[in-house]
Amino acid sequence: MKVADNINPNIYEKGSAREISKTDLDEDLKDDFDQREIFDIIRNICDPEHPLTLEELRVVEENNIVIDNKNNTVHVYFTPTIPHCSMATLIGLSIRVQLLRALPSRFKVSVEVTEGTHVSEHAVNKQLADKERIAAALENNNLVQIINQCVKSV
Repeated sequence: MKVADNINPNIYEKGSAREISKTDLDEDLKDDFDQREIFDIIRNICDPEHPLTLEELRVVEENNIVIDNKNNTVHVYFTPTIPHCSMATLIGLSIRVQLLRALPSRFKVSVEVTEGTHVSEHAVNKQLADKERIAAALENNNLVQIINQCVKSV
């Protein structure tokens, strides 16, 4: 059994739920996605090593999301809990999978480690940007099961 890299992570309080307005419920109204909507899609992804969410560990934060509705792009920067986190690629893959499942197909999704927060950030970012590697990873049933466990409560 693998021992967790960060056996005693800092845990932060979850933010409040988004207030739902009348316009949010109006199916006929075309509205753009915003940072908060994207954050709400990924905030409850579970960390692969802890029974905590990425929000509770501050791996994802609303202000680290860049969305461009005009060009249909979403870019998420995430911050591993420790600089040598061996689960960084898996976390990034879970974020990417959850967004691809939840967003309309017109969106191009990219996920990266926040600059300066991981010792292998360039290697992790290269893996997360490589469509062929992602496709191969998603053909691995064991890996898909782990990702599904991470995103199951979302």
